[in-house]
Amino acid sequence: MMAEQGGKALSGLLGGLAQLTYYRNPGITEQLLKDQLFPDLPHHDFRVLLEKMTGILRSITSADMDFNQLEAFLTAQTKKQKGITPEQAVVITKFWKNHKVKIRESLINQSKWENCLRNLSWRVDLKTQSRRLDQINTPVAIIELELGKNDQVSYSKDHCHGFAATKSFF
Repeated sequence: MMAEQGGKALSGLLGGLAQLTYYRNPGITEQLLKDQLFPDLPHHDFRVLLEKMTGILRSITSADMDFNQLEAFLTAQTKKQKGITPEQAVVITKFWKNHKVKIRESLINQSKWENCLRNLSWRVDLKTQSRRLDQINTPVAIIELELGKNDQVSYSKDHCHGFAATKSFF
């Protein structure tokens, strides 16, 4: 029963660290994690546990470990002096199985410096009406680019007039 409660608290701590470090949730603080998950643990002991789990989580995420690598890494951590317990290794493995994809996506989104292309659509139209007679039946390329940066989406449209501009599309 005590090990199960400790596993839930450690799982909560790992989730809180992910929220704090990778998802940039401003509502999560170290003090909140201590008060909610380890209220009876002395501050110094909590600090040691927090630093140990932060280091392990950083190692796992920076290497983008698959489950074989994770197992080898955690086995080595359990054999280290002042390492982790086998029970903690099980909790970390379960956490990584559930959060690997989401953490990876968050890290990728945070590492983008420039706008990226979210979507591209295009079509070629023929003008059927115009003030000038020589522009009727002229192909027009309409290109729509959807650009975004870190979940901010903006739209940009580009209209290329004339056959010369559309010729490169075919």
